[in-house]
Amino acid sequence: MDPLFAAGLIVTAATAAPVLVQMLRQPRGLFVLFFAEMWERFSYYGMRGLLIFYLTEHFLFGDRAAQGQYGAYTSLAYLAPLFGGVLADRLLGTRKAATFGALLLVAGHFAMAIEGPPATQILRYGEKSYLFEGRGSGAAREVRVKVGDGLYPIALSAGGAMTLKGLPPNADLPAVLPKGAYALEVIAVPPFYRNLLYLALSLIIVGVGLLKPNISSIAGQLYAEGDPRRDSGFTLYYYGINLGAFWAAIACGWLGQTIGWWAGFGAAGVGMLAGLVVFIVGKPWLDGKGEPPEPARLAAPLLGALTRERAIYLCALIAVGVVWALVQRFAAVGFMLAAASAATLLYLSVFMAKFCTKIERARLMLALVLIASSVVFWTLFEQAGTSLNQFAERNVNLGVGAFSMTAAQTQSFNAGFVLILAPLFAGLWAMLGRRGADPNPVAKFGFALIQAGLGFFALVWGAEFADANARIPLMFLALAYLLHTTGELCLSPVGLSQMTRLSPAATLSTLMATWFLATSWAQWIGGRIAQLTAAETIAGAALDSEAALKTYAHVFALIGAWGIAAGALLLLASPWLKRWADSNASDPPAPRDN
Repeated sequence: MDPLFAAGLIVTAATAAPVLVQMLRQPRGLFVLFFAEMWERFSYYGMRGLLIFYLTEHFLFGDRAAQGQYGAYTSLAYLAPLFGGVLADRLLGTRKAATFGALLLVAGHFAMAIEGPPATQILRYGEKSYLFEGRGSGAAREVRVKVGDGLYPIALSAGGAMTLKGLPPNADLPAVLPKGAYALEVIAVPPFYRNLLYLALSLIIVGVGLLKPNISSIAGQLYAEGDPRRDSGFTLYYYGINLGAFWAAIACGWLGQTIGWWAGFGAAGVGMLAGLVVFIVGKPWLDGKGEPPEPARLAAPLLGALTRERAIYLCALIAVGVVWALVQRFAAVGFMLAAASAATLLYLSVFMAKFCTKIERARLMLALVLIASSVVFWTLFEQAGTSLNQFAERNVNLGVGAFSMTAAQTQSFNAGFVLILAPLFAGLWAMLGRRGADPNPVAKFGFALIQAGLGFFALVWGAEFADANARIPLMFLALAYLLHTTGELCLSPVGLSQMTRLSPAATLSTLMATWFLATSWAQWIGGRIAQLTAAETIAGAALDSEAALKTYAHVFALIGAWGIAAGALLLLASPWLKRWADSNASDPPAPRDN
């Protein structure tokens, strides 16, 4: 058995036993939601881990274009739940919204599996053209250029000169081509397949928007007010989220980069289909939770056979078309986020000035400080899908002895660490709370930011141990993910809890929306930062590994310093900022829901 799969089974077995014992004490509907959400996260993270490589190696997007496309997709995926939650609460009901969202997700993931012919790239020198051929994926990708009947490996120097290795002296192309003496041109895939990519991403975005907030809402409805099982139930629910993310990286990452893109994305689709089946078959166990607020109104006809419910589904499909146009435009997504943020902050400012007491105003200001800090943290953390993923491919030795993993499989580190460490952090906060030494929320956010920054400095440190191929040992990447995970466990459980504690009842929904809007901003800004690491690529491969390593080390040191500085500032300000809240209750130790 592959060592990574064996390690995954060990981690799962070691952490799942107490989970199964606890599940027997929970409402039976939690079983349905646990497995449905686990498979939904399997599909989402399986696709996410492969996306940046699919864009650069199959569609031959340059780094900047691919990172911008990834940022637009993830920004919209985290923004859409705001609309899906409102739609379910007021009209459709959470169960129907989640079911339709799951259908869209299945369609989107299977559409991703229809890859079509790959893009090609040609070298133009004088009046002649030469075809590049890229074989393999990830660290194993090889790029050659066809000259006559032969295929010759190429290399790029720091100055941009291209060297053709093994080229015979009588070839009609020089062995060394100075930068500027040649031109590169990508022959894109047929428009049908490119449009299918954007359609698949749009289906997934709208599907996530309808499913993600509403399946969590049903979980909350399973518990009566004051039910002591609620906190432990949500901890088990979040365990399922991270279990799905963990196995997605291992299975889909291996399939996509070893067998083919269709296999990795297809496995994600199968996972989502399994989640949908569990959710539909397990409906009786939900005990009527999540049904529409006004069933008769929902079934009322609007126009002929068009009921209100069918009209909502039709509008969701129209929304897919709107998202299809947006997801192709990274800058437009940024403008949309800016407009939404300005409107939200204006509303909160007016509310604080007109309707809040001094204490309420101070608490809302503290919530906004925490939200702004979360943008910094998630911006650093979410480099995982772009710059850290590509760094793993280009500048990390993914082999340890006879064992080797793909770059996409390194995405399993974070979720695996969450499965192992979440119970330890739960015990740590409880112990500190009993001793009156539990850090206040601002301090926890500060510790999280510092750890996120230190994670990037672990990679800068690892660059000092790079081998002759400019690849660092795998343990430095694992250390970076470990520090990011411990930072996440300091920040994520606190964030949503603080939003509910610090907000007046009249602005709770708005403040929760602002929290998720901040996460969407982090995805967009993260795409901009990832673009700073862009390397020159040919046929989907960065051929100058040393130049790539220097670029990554420079950018990682820069953003690592910003993270540490922001965290230190929060720690210094925490004694003053904590006075803005009128209480300092401890927070439940649950991992993130993302």
